[in-house]
Amino acid sequence: MEQTLMEWLLEYGYIGIFLFLVFGIVGLPLPDEIMMTFVGYLSSVGRLNLYLAFASALIGSLCGITVSYLLGWRLGYPFLKKYGPKFFITRRRLRITQFLFRKYGNWVLFFGYFIPGVRHVTAYLAGISNLPWTRFGLFAYTGGLFWCLTFIGLGYQVGANWENALHLLHRYGMDLLWIVVPLVLVWIGWAIWQSRVDSDTK
Repeated sequence: MEQTLMEWLLEYGYIGIFLFLVFGIVGLPLPDEIMMTFVGYLSSVGRLNLYLAFASALIGSLCGITVSYLLGWRLGYPFLKKYGPKFFITRRRLRITQFLFRKYGNWVLFFGYFIPGVRHVTAYLAGISNLPWTRFGLFAYTGGLFWCLTFIGLGYQVGANWENALHLLHRYGMDLLWIVVPLVLVWIGWAIWQSRVDSDTK
């Protein structure tokens, strides 16, 4: 997997990261978290520019989730029911996501990114239910921001141990996210503060 991702990134660069996330969010079975964590690791060793890599991942994620929303809004549930399996959106995933929407409401758009199989469906259902664009954007785009920060930041922080860290995150799921996300945010805040201090001292 590492070699395949390395070849992809070397050939397509930041455009590859963008396209990977667009198609992954729309529904293709691509290892989104693995790719972003690996991107974070490559950034930590200087193979990629951290800010360009993050921007590519974030824009790709937001474009993918927006396309899904618009497809759901314009074409409705019959389209998703008929063509969803072609994008690996099964009826089981639909039922699970519908249940989560009923239980947690719009917050599913935020946390759905962190649940494989659910993040591919949330925006479609938001569009089908005619959720207002502003409310959709508030939850979906904020969720995409935190999703990219979490996995790219995780890869950047743990370096060569990125595969082990990702395995633990998948194994313990949401429980571990309550630890990882605050740590990533603290690191981002420290990095921003440090860059300002360095610029002030020059």
